[in-house]
Amino acid sequence: MRTTLKIVLPLIVSVAVVSLLFAAYQVRTERKNLRNDLSRRAELLAESLQESIEPQFEKGGRGSERAMQRLVDRFAQREHMKGIAVYQADGSLLVMTSTLGSPFQSAPQIALQAFARDKGDSDTGSIGETPLYFYSLPLHRDGKAAGALLLIYDTSYIDSRILHTLRDSLLTALLETILITALALVLVRWTFMDPLRKTVKWLQQLRRGESHKGHALPRGELFDQINVEVTHLARDLGAARAAAEEEARLRDTNATQWTAERLRVSLRNKLHNKPLYVVSNREPYIHMLGQREIETIVPASGVVTALEPVLVACDGTWIAHGSGTADRQMVDALDHLRVPPDHPSYTLRRVWLNAEEEKGYYQGFANEGLWPLCHIAHTRPTFRPEDWAYYQEVNRRFADAVLQEMEGTESPILLAQDYHFALLPRMVKEARPDARIAIFWHIPWANPEVFGICPWQRELVDGLLGADLIGFHTQTHCNNFLETVDRALEALTEWDRFAVNRQGHVTLVRPYPISVAFPENGSDNRVWKSSGEERAALCEELGIEASLLGIGVDRVDYTKGILERFRGIERFLEIHPEYQKRFSFVQIGAPSRTDIPRYGQFLEEVSVEAERINARFQNGRWKPILLLRKHHSHKEITRFYRAASVCLVTSLHDGMNLVAKEFIASREDERGVLILSTFAGAALELTDSLLINPYDVQQLAGAIFRSLEMPEDEQAARMRHMRKNIREHNIYRWAANLLSDLTEIRIDAPERFESPARQEEAGHVEAEHK
Repeated sequence: MRTTLKIVLPLIVSVAVVSLLFAAYQVRTERKNLRNDLSRRAELLAESLQESIEPQFEKGGRGSERAMQRLVDRFAQREHMKGIAVYQADGSLLVMTSTLGSPFQSAPQIALQAFARDKGDSDTGSIGETPLYFYSLPLHRDGKAAGALLLIYDTSYIDSRILHTLRDSLLTALLETILITALALVLVRWTFMDPLRKTVKWLQQLRRGESHKGHALPRGELFDQINVEVTHLARDLGAARAAAEEEARLRDTNATQWTAERLRVSLRNKLHNKPLYVVSNREPYIHMLGQREIETIVPASGVVTALEPVLVACDGTWIAHGSGTADRQMVDALDHLRVPPDHPSYTLRRVWLNAEEEKGYYQGFANEGLWPLCHIAHTRPTFRPEDWAYYQEVNRRFADAVLQEMEGTESPILLAQDYHFALLPRMVKEARPDARIAIFWHIPWANPEVFGICPWQRELVDGLLGADLIGFHTQTHCNNFLETVDRALEALTEWDRFAVNRQGHVTLVRPYPISVAFPENGSDNRVWKSSGEERAALCEELGIEASLLGIGVDRVDYTKGILERFRGIERFLEIHPEYQKRFSFVQIGAPSRTDIPRYGQFLEEVSVEAERINARFQNGRWKPILLLRKHHSHKEITRFYRAASVCLVTSLHDGMNLVAKEFIASREDERGVLILSTFAGAALELTDSLLINPYDVQQLAGAIFRSLEMPEDEQAARMRHMRKNIREHNIYRWAANLLSDLTEIRIDAPERFESPARQEEAGHVEAEHK
């Protein structure tokens, strides 16, 4: 009954509120109508009486006063009329009806106002408890206002009618609320609640895999359909669950396509039911304060896609920076939150940073220092001692959080993510030498000469070597790292097996090219339009005219080659003017790190360059470049991928660049051409793309022309080969290879573990002492 009332209560409140609002509206409307009617009748009567009285008023004398008295007495017989009076210019009474008493011996203020303004005026008032309405008109003598005519109405009848209307409206509202509530209670209680409660229980059992036998539901068109569909769902779910687990077990040793289910089963066996710990700067679920409620945002991230099935399978823990405006409201006393929201299966541990720490560690050292250092894009890195101090402090805080979560777990497994946490592996290893630790570096690793620019290169490299496994996107990045180790530290580099032996601790260095989750046919229930239909729809929405579309998707970052891309498009339109008014390029540019001056400056440079090229070529509704400076969802971006004839990825330096792979994965029609920079890691895998040097504007213009002129059979052949590569080397295979290699590493945990850096320092001190 309580559940039924909870369901019906909003309906009761809604009906009551609507009924009361309607009653208030009726009362207000009735009052307004009555007052307007009275005002109109008073004005008409006053004008008529004015025409009759003014001739007598002008004459003056006893005879005229008697004539005016007869007129006002006759007119005063009207409905609701209290009385009529005529006043001289000085306010003295000339004539009035007998119904008016001493209060009207001298002219009221309203009569004096009508005389002074020489126009009609109205007002309300009361005598005793009697409400009155006054209307006054000026009386003229020799063309000038010389007196005033005053009509007084008794308005008590308006209040009587309003009370009657209010009573009727409230009674009607009460009866409506009672009737609708009673009907709703009966309908919900006997028709829906009991059957739905049984159905919910049944579905919960199905989800847990406990029962496939349906509950008895009442007969009827609606419940018959539910009964049939849920019965089919139960049968299919059971079969699919059994088949998926069996298939995953059978495929575990074969080089076939990896899926989330296969990854889950494979690593559940290899982890031996031990939890996996993941640490990253970005969290998998962000909570933001919305206008009405807290909103849950899932960042578009391949890492989340790959690692979440593993964390779900082993009930792991993800440690990340709590950056959402409502993140603190969602955690418990230990800063924990069970996720995903719809089916909590693993723990999110949030770490808090203040504004100064985030600025120094993230904006400063990580993105003004390490990011430009590792990307050869000719932007000078900035290294500040205060930023380095914050970077160390934040790495220590995250390491402490990891160690807290690991308490009580034997031989824990940790996967750290990216350049934000170069020091963390060593910090964790010193406290937990029994832990298996891997870190994946998502950006390039510069050659040793370039990396040597960093004043703290030795500390960074030593911190990374606390890991048992370091992953990069490409073998070149692995080689650069090993060469940097040779120059920066005292360690044995084993090139034959790509490992570093530092003070007895061995770190393996391996390439793991990251990828995307390849969509299978039928995995997405959305009905997609053809490429031409999608292009036409997007052009209409964007307000442009074009028969061919190009697409670029990037954070607005100086490493992405956006300016070079625009200049290549400009050169293409110069040497192939026949494509003017036909080819438009859409650049989705998500603003990024705008608190860093170089990024704000670069965003402005990109906008100015797009405007310059458009000003040169634009014709009517056609423009060569459409710059969309905002974040887009993955679903929105996929529409552009499917509509584009060509996708441009012109990175000046990139670890991998997943836009190239997302474009290929989205083209189920096997159409479209990918133009790809040779300086992106993806170029090593996607060799059927048109590979270019983004600094060569002429080459880029030629590649655009070739892509638009490429026959469909060649497009299909190239696309088919690249799609096969991505399907077989998807994000789940990346996670499987990385974590499988980590679980197979042998850990010889010493009883006492001391940092190699500290050991070296102690050795130097001892040597100096001697």
